[in-house]
This record gives sequence, structure tokens and C-alpha cells, in this order.
Amino acid sequence: MTEPHFIHAPASKQAPAPEKSSSKRRAKPGLIGAAAIMALAGTAWLAYHLLVGRYHEETNDAFLQSDTVTIAPKLSGYVLEVLVKDNQHVQAGQPLVRIDPRDYRAQADQYQAQIAIARANADAVRAQIDEQASVVEQARIQLQTAQTSAAFTAAEARRYEPLAEIGAETSEQLATRRNQAQQSAQQVGIQRAALANVEKRVASLRAQVRQAEAQAASAEAQLKAAKVNVASTTLVAAAAGRIGDRTAREGQFVQPGTRLMSLVPSNSLYIVANFKETQMRRMRVGQDAEITIDALPDQVFHGHVESIAPGTGAQFSLLPPQNATGNFTKIVQRVPVRIALDADANARQVLVAGLSAKVEIATAEDRQ
Repeated sequence: MTEPHFIHAPASKQAPAPEKSSSKRRAKPGLIGAAAIMALAGTAWLAYHLLVGRYHEETNDAFLQSDTVTIAPKLSGYVLEVLVKDNQHVQAGQPLVRIDPRDYRAQADQYQAQIAIARANADAVRAQIDEQASVVEQARIQLQTAQTSAAFTAAEARRYEPLAEIGAETSEQLATRRNQAQQSAQQVGIQRAALANVEKRVASLRAQVRQAEAQAASAEAQLKAAKVNVASTTLVAAAAGRIGDRTAREGQFVQPGTRLMSLVPSNSLYIVANFKETQMRRMRVGQDAEITIDALPDQVFHGHVESIAPGTGAQFSLLPPQNATGNFTKIVQRVPVRIALDADANARQVLVAGLSAKVEIATAEDRQ
């Protein structure tokens, strides 16, 4: 006899149903809370973007720059001494390089001698003028004497004319008086010409004095230029800063304009940030900027927009693009913006030109 088989209902499978529904009920509040948090976060982000975020423009296409000064001589010559080292801090007016000044000092001495010669010539001519003054006075006296003699002889000739007519004096005596009067008149002309010649000689000597003085003035101007050249043999720092890219060596022969080193002024650091053209709508001069230097990521610097370039970077490139012919692909252009760096002296000591930066500009004041 077989044992009866009992078929049992799957009570074990239906038993967890109440437990599963309870877990769903517990999960719903969590999902609702998460959705609420996300909604609040999204609303906060949207509010921040509409009120603040969209008025902040940022770019990481920015670099620290400085107006580098090229140190170059205005004269040719051999480098006598290099007074600075690579990367050295220098003060304004500090000597950097000395060029052999002997040739230029010799030129200065030569012009000094020319000045002395010109002044000596002027003094010699003035002495001749003083001597000529007595000659002029003598010629005037001789002219006055001749004029007096001519007047006397002419009067005598006139006095003898009526006497000769009445026979009181002979015609020979009248002719003698007339001859004497004529000779006296001629002597007056001779003395007058002599006086004029002497006076012209004085005028000529005075012209020689002016010429010697002009030569002295010309030599003095050349001497000043020579002294400037002597002073220019010592190259000095135009501003306080650091020396970079030094190529000057003692004994090197240099020509005018040869770059010997570069000077990076410590107070001329600024940021050039290249913003997209779509970011320029609200950007204005004077707006505040926050700057982060890649080399100092934990430090935030402040600055302000100093100027905006009058054209895109492509317009000032060596070969500006010409899109009038051929295929055209539109590329977003970038506009260089110069940002003044508001940093103290200690911060500027660790900043060097060429460092990469990230710039964020607040344009909220121009939102209207």
C-alpha cells in the first residue's frame, strides 16, 4: 500500500511579500528627499547663474608678462667689464656693463684742444683790433689835418684871384696857390680813403673774432657730444628689476644695438588674458579680476582690467587671415585684455614673466 502524498501550497514563497512592500515604502521617502535635494541644488545653481555666474567671465588662456628692457650699447667697442650676474636683482641707475672708453676720451680731449685753439685765435684777433684802434685814430687825425690844409690853400687861392686881376700879384703866384689848393684837396681824398681802409680792416678783424668764437662754440658742442659718449660707455639699469638672458662677456666687441642682456622691471608685471569674442559683451575697463597663477595654485591675486586691445590677436599676427577667397571655417576669435596686477613687493619677487594663469572677471556692474 502506497503512502499518501500530500501536496503542500507554496506558503514559503508568498510569505516575504509583506516584507518587500514595506521596503518599497521605506525607499520612497529617500528617493523623494534625494529628488528634492537635487531640485533645490538645481534651483540654487540656476539662481546663482542668473544673478551672478553669467556675469563672471573666465579664461585659462592668460599669461604673466612684463615690459622687458633690452640692454644694448649706443657705441661700438670692447666690453671692459660685466658688473652683474645672471638673474641678479638690480636697482635703477646701477652700472651693468662698461665698454672701453679710451677712444672716446681721446676724442673729448681733442675737442677740448680745439676749443683752446679757437679761443686763442679770438684773443689774438682782439689784440689786433686794439692795435688797429690807434691806426684808425691816426688816420682820422691825418684826414682832419688834410682837410684843414685844403681849406687854407683854397682860401689863399681865392684871395689871390682879385689881386692878380688888379696886378697886385702876378699870375704865377695865383697859379701856385691854385696848384697848392688842388694838391690839398687830393690829399684829403687820399686820407679819407686811408681811413675807410683802416675801418674796413677793423670790421674784418671783428668778423675773424666771430668766426673764432663760432669755431669754439662748435668745438664745445662736439665736446659735449664726446662727453655723452664717454658716459654712454657705462650701461646702467633704467629701472629696478632682474637681469635675464645675459650674453655680455668681457673682451667681447660689440656694435651699437647689440643686445647684451635683458632687464625685467619688478614693478611692470601684468596679465594678458585672451578672452573669446563671445565673452566681451559686458567687459569694461576698471572691472575687478581674480587671478590664479599655475605656479602658485593656493594663492589668489587680485587685479583690474587696465585696457582692452583694439583688435583680436589674429589681426596683429605676422600673417593676418584673409577669408575673402577659398573655403571658410569660422573660428572663435580671442581678444587680448591687459589686467593690472595688484600685488605687493613680496609677491612680485616670486612672480616671473611667462607664467600661465587663470583669470576671472566680474562684469556684474555692467549687467544692464
